[in-house]
Amino acid sequence: MLVNGKWTAEWHPVQAKDEKGGFVRQASSFRHWVTPEGLPGITGDGGFKAEPGRYHLYVALICPWASRTLIARKLKGLEDVVSLSVVEPWLLDEGWHFGDYPGANRDDLNQVEWLHQLYTRADANYTGRATVPVLWDKKSRTIVSNESADIVRMFNSGFGTLARSDIDLYPPEFQAEIDLLNAEIYPALNNGVYRAGFATSQISYQEACNDVFGMLDTLEKRLSDGRVYLTGDKMTEADIRLFVTLIRFDAAYHGLFKCNIRQLRQYQFLFAFTRRLLQVPGINETVNMDHIKQGYYSIKALNPNGIVPMGPDLHDYGFHEDELK
Repeated sequence: MLVNGKWTAEWHPVQAKDEKGGFVRQASSFRHWVTPEGLPGITGDGGFKAEPGRYHLYVALICPWASRTLIARKLKGLEDVVSLSVVEPWLLDEGWHFGDYPGANRDDLNQVEWLHQLYTRADANYTGRATVPVLWDKKSRTIVSNESADIVRMFNSGFGTLARSDIDLYPPEFQAEIDLLNAEIYPALNNGVYRAGFATSQISYQEACNDVFGMLDTLEKRLSDGRVYLTGDKMTEADIRLFVTLIRFDAAYHGLFKCNIRQLRQYQFLFAFTRRLLQVPGINETVNMDHIKQGYYSIKALNPNGIVPMGPDLHDYGFHEDELK
């Protein structure tokens, strides 16, 4: 991580833990907002006006938080408005790296080798982890946000007429329900798999694992009434936030993170839900199972020999190559 702008130690998944040995996630440090007029958002400073070509998104295809933003960018038709860089999948000693691995690229915008170098360009004295996603402002040469939940909402409404208007991932009539779903699903499942995988005591692992499968059971029951999405027949950000965890479950969380009471495919309605979202135009393009497996299984603390499992791949979700284009 960075301490006062200097890289001080090899990357490790657990930077903080609670009194039980439970994993504690670092809070996002940059919380500004892009808005149509450049006014301040609900946090941060103003001056970040929605303009074509001004902003750049940095992501890792392994990361569910980054993938949320990548999906929102796709669904809102912002590919030509917000440019993109993808880091290599491995979690190396200095964290995320830019390079030539298939599906990744070099940082042609800022010409840095490591993602953490972007953080020190934005704040020369930054202390903390260098995480993805990063929304970068080319004009002021700084980080707008590294909070995925905020970036998803910026892409949904912050770019005004530059984005598609026929898709609303946070519609007013469902906002209270979406907020409640997010508040329930995030600690128990989205972050729950990490709490299980990075636990440093038996009790913290068991508590996290129980939370994960308790939430999966709850969501399976919710979807069993025939609804297409979590709030009914309309896809929202709550579905995206759930999907990015589910698509990684059998590939990484079930084995490597010891969330092995059941596989996703044993949940009839959740598995169908995952396949359904994969069929939404644009979403399957954001899923790279090779990056997901290469990335998670590169975590030395969990997999010191670096052996990457052969399965699963997207064919295990019932797709053929011509359906994944």
